[in-house]
Amino acid sequence: MILAGDVGGTKVHLGLFNPSQQHIVMCEQKYKSRDYETFSSLLIDFLKDHPDVNIESACFGVAGPVHEGRCQATNLPWVIDAKKLSAEMKIPRVWLINDLEANAWGLRCLRREEFYYLNEGRGTEGNRALISAGTGLGEAGLYWNGKTYLPFACEGGHVDFAPRDEDEVELWRYFRAQHPHVSYERLLSGSGLYQIYRFLIDTKREKESAELAGLKEDKEPQRIIGEKAVARSCPACVRAAEIFCSIYGSEAGNLALKMFAVGGVYVGGGIAPKLMPILKSGEFMRSFLAKGRFDTLLSKIPVCVVLNENTALLGAAQYALEKN
Repeated sequence: MILAGDVGGTKVHLGLFNPSQQHIVMCEQKYKSRDYETFSSLLIDFLKDHPDVNIESACFGVAGPVHEGRCQATNLPWVIDAKKLSAEMKIPRVWLINDLEANAWGLRCLRREEFYYLNEGRGTEGNRALISAGTGLGEAGLYWNGKTYLPFACEGGHVDFAPRDEDEVELWRYFRAQHPHVSYERLLSGSGLYQIYRFLIDTKREKESAELAGLKEDKEPQRIIGEKAVARSCPACVRAAEIFCSIYGSEAGNLALKMFAVGGVYVGGGIAPKLMPILKSGEFMRSFLAKGRFDTLLSKIPVCVVLNENTALLGAAQYALEKN
């Protein structure tokens, strides 16, 4: 059996796969990441529930930079080492890859109906790119070698946020007062959506409703803000989501240019499907295309939202299968 995992800052999703049916998870389980001091302790809990399963290989997509089989998770106090896991868990072959690389591997496992196209474009053979906002902001590329796509990870979500107008300059100043480095991840993440909302309230650009006056960052307020934005029941939430999607589209366009992703741009992560009505309204694509002389090139690139929340898990299993 193959053990695959999607290891994020909020949750860890583990699943067992039969190599002959690698796109079908045989059994799976989700855990809250912060309930465990180490990834090993979480993995031990999972394996206790499956004592009779012979695991021949494992691959874990981890939210953080992976180098030489080792990763310090970005949003967790975990250091994960493939060699140590292999020895401790008695699994012959263990691989660690970046979570966005796992997502990129998983794209080949999906059907067309598992994507929603924001722009049909005119996809041609060439590189592709993946951008994914969730607990953090991940980015990855898919290099086209003439025959197939080869996913690779990067840490592009941590580059400097670049304001595009005076309002975004003020937004940058608001974030800069809280963080020594304002990256795209600071804005394009769950906590970022909440902070954009706070910016609108604290600068009196929007009025906070009595219902939302008690929102706290440690209670996942982004979920409430997103729900009210989609329902259009709170003007401040709607505006926060619109700003979020506009900046999201702009950085997706930046990534498309940097990767020369004429083969397509994929929007992954947990936030995009939840904000689909806002994405469909056009703010995302307007910002994606607003690159001056390159708007015509970008208009030809297919842009789609990944709807399958198990893409990273499937991708980790696919990676292990191809490495076996």
